[in-house]
Amino acid sequence: MSIMNCRNVLIFYCMEFRKHQDKLCRIFPKIISCELTMGSRVVGSTTAGGRLFRELFTFGSDSLTHWFPSHMAKSFKKMQAQMKKVDLVVEIHDARIPFTGRNEMMREALSIKPHLLVLNKKDLCDMSKAQAVKTRLLEEEGIKNVLYTNCVKQHSDTAKKVIPKIEKILKEEARFNRSEEHHYTIMVTGVPNVGKSSLINAMRRLNIKKGKAARVGKMPGVTRSVMNRILVSASPPMWLLDTPGILTPYVKDVETGMNLAVCGTLLDYMVGDEIIADYLLYTLNQYNKLKYCKVYDLDGPCDDIFVFLAHIAKKEQKTIRVKTYQGSMSVRWNINSAAVKFIRDFRDGQLGTLTLL
Repeated sequence: MSIMNCRNVLIFYCMEFRKHQDKLCRIFPKIISCELTMGSRVVGSTTAGGRLFRELFTFGSDSLTHWFPSHMAKSFKKMQAQMKKVDLVVEIHDARIPFTGRNEMMREALSIKPHLLVLNKKDLCDMSKAQAVKTRLLEEEGIKNVLYTNCVKQHSDTAKKVIPKIEKILKEEARFNRSEEHHYTIMVTGVPNVGKSSLINAMRRLNIKKGKAARVGKMPGVTRSVMNRILVSASPPMWLLDTPGILTPYVKDVETGMNLAVCGTLLDYMVGDEIIADYLLYTLNQYNKLKYCKVYDLDGPCDDIFVFLAHIAKKEQKTIRVKTYQGSMSVRWNINSAAVKFIRDFRDGQLGTLTLL
């Protein structure tokens, strides 16, 4: 029997027969340990309308803190070499995690140029916290130029504000060695999957009425190299350099890595769908974002990931055939498929808005 089939069987038994948990752990300690340490057990309590939620999330590994593919290192060196030709750096980041995962190494290297921080995907973040975010960015990092955008729409009103904002910043800053140039060159940076290419395409579509110039995808890592200049404005002449998403070589802690994973900045398979789903459920409960109860027809909030995913699988009729340890075939609820749906619904905004501070 394959490890995957064995794993699904064990998940089923964990949900249906919690009272036999200790026995299962003794029989299958290596395989089941990852399922039982995902944080699904209550290790504390938080009162939210009389409900019992976890106060802490148990992380089983620190492997998320080390991820820096070779193409990122090469691209970072190319970006540094291009800086003499650049007038301004536009850093794009996910508005749901304004303080999480932004590349400090890159900010330091590119800080010699004027800087605009664009917090994209504003439709997915809690905009009631926008002013608090801007104040904290100014006080802690000295960032005064911040703009919220949403580039999903064909004619985004927020994307229209980017070029005027860039013009305003450049008029206030000295261009030094580029003072004789009649056009502007803007470098677009950020971590993976925050909408860099989407913003470039939106600006190009709105200002010069032309189609896509940068590849776009829902998974991180679509852009792999520092591209040629892309024209996004004729008046004033403005060219953008699209760059690949670059994380820091070391994510400072596992919680930071999990926040990045929940928002799709890390590849899901590096973390595991069920683990991401469990951390997402924990986070939604902590922030009292309980719209998922209505979306999945729950009577109330749930803090047990196994019960929760089984409910989604049953509601969506997601099943899988597995071979039991006795050798017979059995149909079980597909926990992994339910986890994927839960994560996708959150990233698509079906479960409400959220800003992780």
